[in-house]
Amino acid sequence: MKVSLTVNGKPMSGEVEGRTLLSTFLRETLSLTGTHIGCDTSQCGACTVHVDGAQVKSCTVFALDVQGSSVTTIEGMANTDGSLGRIQQAFQDHHGLQCGFCTPGMVMASAALLAVNPTPTEAEVRHHLEGNICRCTGYHNIVKAVMAASDAIPAE
Repeated sequence: MKVSLTVNGKPMSGEVEGRTLLSTFLRETLSLTGTHIGCDTSQCGACTVHVDGAQVKSCTVFALDVQGSSVTTIEGMANTDGSLGRIQQAFQDHHGLQCGFCTPGMVMASAALLAVNPTPTEAEVRHHLEGNICRCTGYHNIVKAVMAASDAIPAE
């Protein structure tokens, strides 16, 4: 079956089986490998993307279910000139990543939070990121990065 959608502002389409997950479609059909697959059970959050502006774990959604939707992946978070977007830059500046495996999901989850709450408290950031697992950083610098990217604390 054919699925057509807008990904990172560009119309895209591809052939899928009915059971193809959005995460697999993005990675294997569209070659957008920034969306990571960690668990395939919606536990880790590494596959987080935005579908029509809503935060979604793409390993829990069939590609056909987003037919006609607008999807944003980590590749769509960069500035138009290709430089790192504000949240991505904050993760780099504040050492919010180590191995980088969880980083795309963390950035996407952070963007979803900041879209609805541009001035979150540290507690709100920690609560929102509970669905994303990082095995390396201990979360302190991730939270620091999200706070720096927010309007709550000016970026350094």
